[in-house]
Amino acid sequence: MSVPQGTLSESAPPPQPPLSKPGAEPHGRRWNGLGWGFVVKLVLMAIVNAFGLMGVFAAVQAESWIIATAAAVLLIAADVVYFTKRALPLKYLLPGLAFLLVFQVFIFGYTAYIAFTNYGAGHVGSQEQAVAAALAQGERRVDTSPSYPLAVVEQGGEYGFAINDDGEIKAGAVDRPLEVVGETSATGAPTDVPGWNVVPRGTFLGDPDLQAVVVELRVPVSDDPNEGSIRTRDGSTGAVYLSTLEWDAAAQTITDTASGTVYTASDSGSFVSEDGTALPTGWVVNVGFDNFLRLATDPGLLEPLALVTLWTFVWATLSVLIPFIMGLVVALIFNDPRVKGRKILRTLFILPYAFPAFMSALLFRGMFNAEFGVINEFFFGGANIDWLGDPWLARIAVLFVNVWLTYPYYFLVCTGALQALPSDALEAASIDGAGRFRQFRAIVLPLVLVATAPLLISSFAFSFNNSTIIFMFNSGGPAIPGAPYALGATDILISAIWAISGVSGGAADYGLASALSILVFIVVGVISALAFRQTRKLEEYQ
Repeated sequence: MSVPQGTLSESAPPPQPPLSKPGAEPHGRRWNGLGWGFVVKLVLMAIVNAFGLMGVFAAVQAESWIIATAAAVLLIAADVVYFTKRALPLKYLLPGLAFLLVFQVFIFGYTAYIAFTNYGAGHVGSQEQAVAAALAQGERRVDTSPSYPLAVVEQGGEYGFAINDDGEIKAGAVDRPLEVVGETSATGAPTDVPGWNVVPRGTFLGDPDLQAVVVELRVPVSDDPNEGSIRTRDGSTGAVYLSTLEWDAAAQTITDTASGTVYTASDSGSFVSEDGTALPTGWVVNVGFDNFLRLATDPGLLEPLALVTLWTFVWATLSVLIPFIMGLVVALIFNDPRVKGRKILRTLFILPYAFPAFMSALLFRGMFNAEFGVINEFFFGGANIDWLGDPWLARIAVLFVNVWLTYPYYFLVCTGALQALPSDALEAASIDGAGRFRQFRAIVLPLVLVATAPLLISSFAFSFNNSTIIFMFNSGGPAIPGAPYALGATDILISAIWAISGVSGGAADYGLASALSILVFIVVGVISALAFRQTRKLEEYQ
């Protein structure tokens, strides 16, 4: 019996799509996953490259070619490492390497570069800037100069002037001479300056700081500094001012037209006359090893620096040795199970370590005051002992403060080292008849030093450059008589570098400060390397 074709077609199952490969996801889900991942990667890549290119362009604009090159290399490395499937380990190492390059290698390299220059007070820019600063001295208004209608303008945070010169709008800033930027039919001050933002006069009058900036502002008339610059007294009119000094770029001389004195550019980065008089503003030049030679040959600098160097070694050594001995003794006492209330007593002994160091230094500064300090009042019967004014007493006082602050650290370290000692070795020594002192000298101390010697070396390096307590206690005083910089009896080398750099006030000599920094780095590095090498001999006790 035959079956009609319509019945077969109605009962046939619908056609099925072809089977996909095992483990494969549907096409829509796979596309969505790849799509979102690709979008996220593009967004992250855009953000990273935007910030990276911003840094590169800023460095190029400042003509810092080394920084621009380093920033470009880091940006390319970040793109290759994080946005490709290569160099998987570098995804974790690159941030650390970048920070090492920026905060260690670059800083050390730049410090070394400054050490071989005369960078400091009066020598902070290029020769062109020095010429402009010299010509700005003794300026006077040109008698034939008209009064130009003037407006204060701003561009990218930099202020300048815009003048109306017979219908031509000229604008410029300190490092950009006046140039024509537009035209106007008005006779007053420009109100619309192409490429610049006009500062409203009300804003200028209501801001004393801006007024001071505008009054001191000088905008060169042209690329030739001898043609003068535009200055203003009221912010609404300007005139051409000329200096009595005249610059000759070909001869590299500046001539005082009033006195006839000629100042010639020297290799030392200054304009010097025949009688040795130099203009106050110079420029940065390479001076070779002059800064290092000054440290060793300048009589006025050698003696105070020798005192500071000697005290630095004494300070670093005693700041480690005395607290370590105190901490070890206290740890030995409270490691004895026969001592009652050890937990409470240990807590009390580490309180100085938990208290902020700068607050402790300020408190002790008041306690050591000669007139009303509690040290003189309660411990010396009210005697007028000048702890902060006498050099030796000031050293003893600041060393006492540092010991009081740091011995709890060694107490904690030595306590941990003592509790880790093998008890069987001590028991064997006791059975063999070794007394407490012999056990301490032959077993306890060597094993404690094995655990603490690296910490002692790092603490020495830290104390060598730790001027926080000294600065907060008495600012490095009392002053050393006749020192060319603000150096004191309790100053160490790092605080001497701070004083020489001029950051805290006074004449700045960054080149000399950088040279001294390099020497300090070498000294600390050599001592630390030798000390670590000697600690290997302690490993035989393990």
